[in-house]
Amino acid sequence: MLTGGPLDVLTGDYLAELTMLILGRDRLKNPDLGYAKTFLRQLEEGLGLAHERGVRIVANAGGLNPAGLADAVRTLAAKAGVPVRVAHVEGDDLTARADGALTANAYLGGAGITTCLRAGADVVVTGRVTDAALVSGPAAWWFDWAPDDYDRLAGAVTAGHVLECGTQATGGNYSFFARHDIRRPGFPLAEISEDGSAVITKHPGTGGAVTTGTVTAQLLYETQGVRYLGPDVTTRLDTVRLTDEGADRVRVTGVRGEAPPPSLKVGVTRIGGWRNEIVFVLTGLDIEAKANLVRTQLTEVLEGVADTTWTLARTDHEDADTQETASALLRLVVRDPSPDRVGRALTSTAIELALGSYPGFHVTAPPGPAQPYGVFTSTLIPSDEVPHTAVLPDGTRLAVTPTAPAAAAAPPAFEARESEGGATAEPPAEPPAEPPAGPTVRAPLGAVAGARSGDKGGDANVGVWVETDPAWQWLLHTLTVEAFQALLPETAQHTVDRHVLPHLRALNFTVTGILGDGVASGHRFDPQAKALGEWLRARHLDIPVALLPAPEATS
Repeated sequence: MLTGGPLDVLTGDYLAELTMLILGRDRLKNPDLGYAKTFLRQLEEGLGLAHERGVRIVANAGGLNPAGLADAVRTLAAKAGVPVRVAHVEGDDLTARADGALTANAYLGGAGITTCLRAGADVVVTGRVTDAALVSGPAAWWFDWAPDDYDRLAGAVTAGHVLECGTQATGGNYSFFARHDIRRPGFPLAEISEDGSAVITKHPGTGGAVTTGTVTAQLLYETQGVRYLGPDVTTRLDTVRLTDEGADRVRVTGVRGEAPPPSLKVGVTRIGGWRNEIVFVLTGLDIEAKANLVRTQLTEVLEGVADTTWTLARTDHEDADTQETASALLRLVVRDPSPDRVGRALTSTAIELALGSYPGFHVTAPPGPAQPYGVFTSTLIPSDEVPHTAVLPDGTRLAVTPTAPAAAAAPPAFEARESEGGATAEPPAEPPAEPPAGPTVRAPLGAVAGARSGDKGGDANVGVWVETDPAWQWLLHTLTVEAFQALLPETAQHTVDRHVLPHLRALNFTVTGILGDGVASGHRFDPQAKALGEWLRARHLDIPVALLPAPEATS
């Protein structure tokens, strides 16, 4: 990014719920750690170049110890002979208030970053801020926005949300990936204007693509509802409009902002217990009977284990021409507060069945010890109870006053689990829709729709969008909550909410509780729901022939 073209501010998003758990364990071993060490390795290459080009660096790599990272950056800069002014933002760490927590961090907004940049900082490192704050904070500094410039701030938050996952906005993890060369996608950048509108693009000569589709996909990622709640502003995602401005340029306009809620989200991680797993390979005939035999043989040894999950993945093919494609996988996952009940003794017992169980017995890995797993939860705290503090390059400490919140009488729900998104208190009225008339054919949803999915702690979200107005009318009418749950039976036992984003021709579904205690607990085969959307796209339903792409002509 520093060598690819013009740049004013370079941002870096290093934190996720799993990262906080890892940093928490680092801090237990060494109180001086707790920050993302990779950031320092990257600065060794880029700090001098950033200084030469006048590029400010803003990153949340401080994790649990932003002051420690700021000192480490100063040490690195001194060794390299680069005269940079370093500031940091703190106050998010509330671990001392959360009994038994490994980490507890409030999601701060961008105001502390703005304060540091106004004081002349060249490098600003933070702890847990919202992902989009890394962009909205610098934008507020650059244009000197007021705290209640809600529309402008909402526009910058939208741009920040598009940028926060890097190459996911330039074709990475994109449903229609075959349309573009994404072997080495470039990173996105936002050209932000004073009114809060922005153009999402990338530096010339870099791979991948920026299209209305890639930007739509990222806008739908890990959000819940039409109101995207943040500490500085509530962003109305149902007002976002995207315009194609040519090759690799998408303009984002029309974003409206509202006052933020009166509370901040606090992400809490704990060590939840111990887990282990073993995967049995079942080959050839009688797969179900072989799986039942193993389950029966291990019944006694699994007595007393707090949580036991068996999953049979029928990856086998009939009359297969390779042994691997003739095989299915039976996965056993065990979790317990005690490492002894799910330790090597248990996995060794499973291996000892080898000569007295199903024919062809083997497993994918040798027996192993139990491993600790984490649990992520979230709670709320009044904004004015969090000591949001900007520590300027000269050491001055400035308290950051919370933005005036929305009326406490009717705040939207604030239940996002990873970024700053939230669900609406009441969904907007949906316009009447009728599906296109004409013949239909059984086909996968992905023939006409894209999808992007992800995790929010124990919840998952699936965004689905289409590219034409007729397809939108069909999608809006057809993909109801009931249809969604029928296509994805694993969601049927969970609460599913549907949110409508008409300007994006998109629906966003939230599935409550499907991921259990979050990614660190290893609750599910796809613990972050990254592929939930692609599973949905692969399911078949009746689709109007008029919406399907024309078959390619053959010579």
